[in-house]
Amino acid sequence: MPLSEHEQRLLDEMERNLYGRDADVTSTAFVGMPRPNYRAIVLGVVIALIGLGGLLAGVMTHMIVVGIAGFVLMFVGVLVASKPGEPVANSVKKPRSSGSSFMQRMEQRWDERDGGRL
Repeated sequence: MPLSEHEQRLLDEMERNLYGRDADVTSTAFVGMPRPNYRAIVLGVVIALIGLGGLLAGVMTHMIVVGIAGFVLMFVGVLVASKPGEPVANSVKKPRSSGSSFMQRMEQRWDERDGGRL
């Protein structure tokens, strides 16, 4: 059953609003977010584990200096592991601004699937 003119206008307006909001969200979603630095995470965990061992050794031997050194190593390990990586460049594509409606684009994609076989 075809849509009335009023319903078609409402649908077109909702579609424009949706694309406008999507463009705003996707263009600002991951801009400047750093990529995880896995090398720093692994190094920080290793340093923190060595520091934990030093802390436990200091507690077991009642040597305060060794325990404090172990705690400091644990703290340094956490700082190294939480070091941010390089920021990710904005590679998000903006939506196409073609004159065709949503339904026409969906029909075109449907026709193009499986190499154009119907």
